[in-house]
Amino acid sequence: MSEKLKVVLACDTFAPDINGAARFAERLAAGLAKRGHEVHVIAASFDSSHGTREERHDGAELIVHRLKSHRVPNHKSLRWVEPWGLTSQIEKLLREIQPAALHVQSHLLVGRFAIRAARKAGIKTLATNHIMPENLIKYSFLPEFLHKPAMDFIWRDAGRILSRMDAVTTPTRRAADLLERATGITGVMAISCGIEAAKFANSTPTQNHNPRLLFLGRLDDEKRIHILLKAVASLTDHPRVIVELVGDGGERVHLEQLALKLGISDRVIFTGHISDAELPLAYERATVFVMPSIAELQSIATMEAMASGRPVIAANAMALPHLVHNGDNGYLFEPDNVEDLASKLRLILEAEPQELERMSQNSLHLIQSHDINRTLDIFENLYRGIGTGYETMDNEPGYLVPIGKLSETLSGALASWRAETLEIRRKAEALSSEARERLSGASEELREQLEELKEEVIEQIEELKDAVKKQAKKLRRKDEGQ
Repeated sequence: MSEKLKVVLACDTFAPDINGAARFAERLAAGLAKRGHEVHVIAASFDSSHGTREERHDGAELIVHRLKSHRVPNHKSLRWVEPWGLTSQIEKLLREIQPAALHVQSHLLVGRFAIRAARKAGIKTLATNHIMPENLIKYSFLPEFLHKPAMDFIWRDAGRILSRMDAVTTPTRRAADLLERATGITGVMAISCGIEAAKFANSTPTQNHNPRLLFLGRLDDEKRIHILLKAVASLTDHPRVIVELVGDGGERVHLEQLALKLGISDRVIFTGHISDAELPLAYERATVFVMPSIAELQSIATMEAMASGRPVIAANAMALPHLVHNGDNGYLFEPDNVEDLASKLRLILEAEPQELERMSQNSLHLIQSHDINRTLDIFENLYRGIGTGYETMDNEPGYLVPIGKLSETLSGALASWRAETLEIRRKAEALSSEARERLSGASEELREQLEELKEEVIEQIEELKDAVKKQAKKLRRKDEGQ
């Protein structure tokens, strides 16, 4: 058995936040904890409370050190941590924990101060970059003419800090190349966020007779969801198309107003946040997953859709072409081009069942290269200081070779893998159901015990009242006798 590690993840965003960086950190932390490692997370509080506590995330118990924070104005979910005394606060935590490594998920605030504290303590430091300045600049309150200089400054600042790390990673080779170009650092490793495909396994075929387009993620400007709504409104020959938007964000009100203006509000469902149990069902009922975003360094939601066996339509921007292979498991459209997106949607809406099945199979085939166990193996080695230059299977040359239609051999292997993952999901759900039943049974038993205790207490109180009354009468008689 491998030596157990103590690892600290420092996060500017962490669950219950819903975004790619938060979800990656949560699943990485939970995956490490399930392997027996002691995992600590340093992250902003999500309410007025702060301090160290045990929290359950993705089926694992984690030690989470919540820092006092405040909501960022003009943004629904982002919070900023009070920087005063933050280095000394994190230094104290690191002295108590004595971790093998500190792994920061951004260089912005928590990560910046955690790196400073770790370097003082001589602790190994790693960084995974999830940041694109384009995702942040809208909420900076800066005038538009300052956006470009501000983004250049953020990249330079990232290079200055990340160049000091023992290892730097990012989710895809495209993202690694961008980071190296923008910051001047070298040796960035492309390590997929990874996915536990069994959670999304299903036997429901992709269908377009009741068409449903799914987007899942933050409802913020860089996601370009308004492009999707405009494209759907232009498909007047497909009036039955439903759009489901899962998530929340600063653009929700604007998108609701836009759907009303476009005359499609009765066909756009704003689901809001959903639970982990509901997540696979959202993908399963979809015809196609649509990701119009222009600023994705990987896109965990797209990976989840692929693990669900769904075709994907995505903007030909940033790292999305790494996941969506045009004509194989979906289509790419030119960013912000409503007409192009509409034409790609039409290809899915009018496809024959065998064509939809081909794309579904290709999604499942491609997602196997993003196994989270490989991701966990790599980070374990990096925390131990064993080598560098690791990358996940999606960076092998064959991953980007056009597929067309899978061979009979690959189709057979895929069918076996799909059956295995589906069985894993069923067993996991059965265990969860059994746990809920046990909890329900225990709760019912507890309620009965409490009722019995309540009755006993009431009886004892009545007996005590009677005893007090009798004693009072005796005292009155005694007084009267005197």
